[in-house]
Amino acid sequence: MQVRVLFFGRLKEIIGRAEESAEVGKGDRVEDLFARYGQRYPELARFRASVVASINQEFAEWGAPLNGGDEVAFLPPVSGGAENAHVEHGDEVVEIVRDAIRVAEIVTWLKAPEDGAVVAFEGIVRNHSAGRRTLYLDYEAYEAMALAKMREIGNIMRQRFSVRSVALIHRLGRMQIGETSVFIGAGSAHRRAAFDACRFGIDTLKATVPIWKKEYFEDGAVWAEGEIPVAPSKSR
Repeated sequence: MQVRVLFFGRLKEIIGRAEESAEVGKGDRVEDLFARYGQRYPELARFRASVVASINQEFAEWGAPLNGGDEVAFLPPVSGGAENAHVEHGDEVVEIVRDAIRVAEIVTWLKAPEDGAVVAFEGIVRNHSAGRRTLYLDYEAYEAMALAKMREIGNIMRQRFSVRSVALIHRLGRMQIGETSVFIGAGSAHRRAAFDACRFGIDTLKATVPIWKKEYFEDGAVWAEGEIPVAPSKSR
């Protein structure tokens, strides 16, 4: 049986490519597939404790069985296509873009006559990291899965905090100092709900969505250390 295997961030650099097809046998599990790659690339095996796997764009246990045609991705800790990925449904906009995020336009879209508050959060590229001067950043993502997880976060924001509208937008590619890399917004009748929804949105996005950040300095570049991705919690 053939499966499609995807690698991201520093794992992609270890393997030397972003994807390939692999042969798996009946009864093989995710951990068996990763172990075979670990034998071929010993440096990869060192990341076993911090890597998370997904099958067909859903987080998967290491003991999950594999089937022919599966898309298996190995995801390093998250850090927080040429076309933009976009989902719009009612009062919810979720986008992955490569152009500048249209902050003013999105804030206007979030507003409605019944709202008493709109809260907007912008994540900005800063000029330093761990005491080193940052030149620029480069973001990459497992785009299909990232879009699905962002949509899931948006749904939780609306249900848990009873906000009317939400927007979650992340930019990919090279970004210069001062540019907006991520936008989270919420429109609500009450300010507290909008504030709480936005805080939940950015914190959960940073911890769960498969997006990676590479930081460039005068003396080299590194993948930013992040969190081991987990599924967004639907509980209060």
